[in-house]
Amino acid sequence: MGKKKVMISADEVDLTAVKYEYDQIEAPHITGLALGFFTNLLEAPVVGPLIVSYLRKKNNTVELLKNTVIPETPMFKPEFPPQEPEKDVTYVEEAGCPEDRVAEALKCLPDYDPASCWDDDLALSFRYWKIRDFAYAYRARLATPSMIAEKLISALEEFNNANPTTPLLISFDAEDVRKQAAASTQRFEEGKSISILDGIFMAIKDDIDCYPHPSKGATTWFHEVRPVKKDAVSVSRLRSCGVILIGKANMHEFGLGTTGNNANYGTTRNPHAHDRYTGGSSSGPAALVASGLCSASLGTDGGGSVRIPSSLCGVVGLKTTYGRTDMRGALCDAGTVEIIGPIASSVEDVLLVYAAILGSSPADRISLRPSPPCLPNLTSETQISGQGSLRLGKYTEWFNDVYSSEISQKCEDVLNLLSETHNFQTVEIAIPEMHEMRTAHVVSIGSECLSALNPYCEEGKGSKLTYDTRTNLALFRSFSATDYVASQKIRRRMMYYHMEIFKKVDIIVTPTTGMTAPVIPSSALKFGETNLQVSGYLMRFIVAANLLGLPAITIPIGYDKQGLPIGLQLIGRPWSEATLLRLASVIEASCGIPKKRPALYYDILKGI
Repeated sequence: MGKKKVMISADEVDLTAVKYEYDQIEAPHITGLALGFFTNLLEAPVVGPLIVSYLRKKNNTVELLKNTVIPETPMFKPEFPPQEPEKDVTYVEEAGCPEDRVAEALKCLPDYDPASCWDDDLALSFRYWKIRDFAYAYRARLATPSMIAEKLISALEEFNNANPTTPLLISFDAEDVRKQAAASTQRFEEGKSISILDGIFMAIKDDIDCYPHPSKGATTWFHEVRPVKKDAVSVSRLRSCGVILIGKANMHEFGLGTTGNNANYGTTRNPHAHDRYTGGSSSGPAALVASGLCSASLGTDGGGSVRIPSSLCGVVGLKTTYGRTDMRGALCDAGTVEIIGPIASSVEDVLLVYAAILGSSPADRISLRPSPPCLPNLTSETQISGQGSLRLGKYTEWFNDVYSSEISQKCEDVLNLLSETHNFQTVEIAIPEMHEMRTAHVVSIGSECLSALNPYCEEGKGSKLTYDTRTNLALFRSFSATDYVASQKIRRRMMYYHMEIFKKVDIIVTPTTGMTAPVIPSSALKFGETNLQVSGYLMRFIVAANLLGLPAITIPIGYDKQGLPIGLQLIGRPWSEATLLRLASVIEASCGIPKKRPALYYDILKGI
């Protein structure tokens, strides 16, 4: 007979006496044909449940979810207490035209200086082309969207024929891209461009609808049972701004993985090192931006799926507050942990795309009561000095729980620089029950995913999924109603702890991932792999933003000794995207670390 454990109420927990517990994940690392054998064992009627039960006991989930009395009431989706308005911001109308919001965002940026971007003497150091660079080229008649489209199509053909292959797009139609580019070119010729985003090339993750492309979720069959009839709301908003949508970007199948491995269409490789993963599940969106082929892309983030690949590929990724972006038209539109967010090479480009896609759904405006959306003023140094009292929360033991100390040291250097240069204050914090939080997140996202997929699996479609997806589903099937309700009680506890912490700090700062881009085992390319230890490192600092619906952003801050990118993560209060973007911009400008040209990079504007 097991003994039950009784938790005290969250408001009785002494946050000053919290002890950090290092998370040790007990699970096998399996690749290749062995993974197929293991998957079949997990799906076997008697043996499978025994294996899953053993793994759950080894990782203490049974004791936590079944044998623990949790006094809080369940929180089945994020519930946010009222928030103080952000300071020194520009408010925008979320129900208005996306073009108008983008115009307001443009006013928030520093003046554009063509000489600083196009001077040949400055071309010796690597920099990504920004959205405003393309906009300037179009308006100065240095290039047209049609010219860029031809270079992009040629580059994608070269990319797809590379050895080893590194598939970026699952669905691509060159003629459709040419058609969109021709329409944009004509608008510029007639002096009728729609917005600063007109003629800007972007990719859409394969779990977000972008008509007429199918939404496969990187499977071989999901588009057959769910045909796409129109754009997702976020995609429609981009299209109304004149964005040229190049197609559907590769991803980890159904988003159920952190590496980006995909045995169906091929695994997208990291532009900085071809033998490394991009991170997932938004692998294609991040790699397209990092390789210079797109100015920006849209991803989804239910367990770090925007932030992990952005960090590993050396670009910027924004996870918005739950409900800030409208999820209608995404495969996960009924979930409680996932959002649609932008990926770009710079904070200003993320800001422009965010301005276009923001806006809660009508249902979320009623249930979540979001604060009015606003944008930060990035036009001058006053926006930096005005943040002199900003308090940055750091949980040191958690901060340092990384695979290599290079990661935490680079992040620590940024905090020291912010303190010395801008007088920001670093405040020591502690977060209780982090293992419980990670468990609650797995049960929540797993249960929601299984609920969406199970009807198709019952029809026999499950056998067409990749082995690593099937191993995840086998685990998810072991979750009971008791597990789910207990996890939602933990969600309420964790929300209380974080809201208490945000009374003392403005932003929580962590490394984005606990390791840089992991090596791709050659045996994993054809059949996939399961490696929960790697997933644990990649998700070490990710979960709170998803389970609690908090906004977060990752910013590249340098490289490890192998030249692999390192990211810093900022986690904010609910609805505080403007504060995160402002601080991210300060960090981007302050770090002063030269960007490293990725090993695989296409200079789309070169030679025009």
